[in-house]
Amino acid sequence: MTATDPYATLGVSRDAADDDIRRAFRKLAKELHPDLHPGDATAADRFKRVSAAYEIIGDPPKRRLYDNGEIDASGEPRRGHRPPYANTASGHAGAGGFDGFSSIFEEMFSANRTGGGIRGNGAGTQGTGGFHRRGQDVRYTLEVDFNESITGVKKRVTMPEGGILDLNVPEGVADGQVLRLRGKGSAGLLGGEAGDALVEIKVRPHARFRRDGLDIHCDVPISVDEAVLGGKIEVSTIASRVQLSLPKGTSSGRMFRLKGKGVRNAKTGETGDQIVTVRIVMPEVVDDELAYFFQTWKKKRAYNPGPR
Repeated sequence: MTATDPYATLGVSRDAADDDIRRAFRKLAKELHPDLHPGDATAADRFKRVSAAYEIIGDPPKRRLYDNGEIDASGEPRRGHRPPYANTASGHAGAGGFDGFSSIFEEMFSANRTGGGIRGNGAGTQGTGGFHRRGQDVRYTLEVDFNESITGVKKRVTMPEGGILDLNVPEGVADGQVLRLRGKGSAGLLGGEAGDALVEIKVRPHARFRRDGLDIHCDVPISVDEAVLGGKIEVSTIASRVQLSLPKGTSSGRMFRLKGKGVRNAKTGETGDQIVTVRIVMPEVVDDELAYFFQTWKKKRAYNPGPR
């Protein structure tokens, strides 16, 4: 179902008052309700379109987002706009959110008991007609530290209307990954199931580490004497510090692999490695002794480092 302009769908102007929008939806919902058109797919489709339109402009916060061009007629963020969910949700999760549908349909169905509402296929039925609408998914953005994304963390998300989402962020979660919480979105219509909460994870960059799949990369500085003479140095991993053995004559840019020190995939159990790239750092001051040593050494053992 392709969403169209909700104002046009409900037949109201863009500056219509909230009460006018409510009345327009109530009138169309009565006319198009599936109980009045059993087996009519066209009427059912129109009813869904009218309901979807009211879900956008019948809810004042969503209406403002739509009028400002931040969301489209489907409630999705437009290109170039940050999803207004994490701190200013575009949807209302759970039973505490937008209840325009429930109040309107309660009026319509309660009127049925006095003969003025929608009647079903048999006399005296309450007219639910088996029409259920799933609640809308709501989206949030959650920022976590780099280390938290590797080890996993429990987070509590406070929704704008006061609800709480307790979220277990799994170990190894990736930047941009979306976690789905079943049934934590907007309430369903007429007994329909609730939508889901979709939480997009944003991982804050680390000053030292970079991630590539399940591998973690880092640069480690070494001195000239460590590069020439080799030996053991200590390097940091996400969890601890470990020993790394440098062979004599280690060049700047050489990479070493620390097995099993990368990211663990919570689903498969596979663990990546940490890739250490060494960078030779010269002393800030080259004194006469060091300069003389290399001048003497160069005369006897000059070598070609490669094409330039």
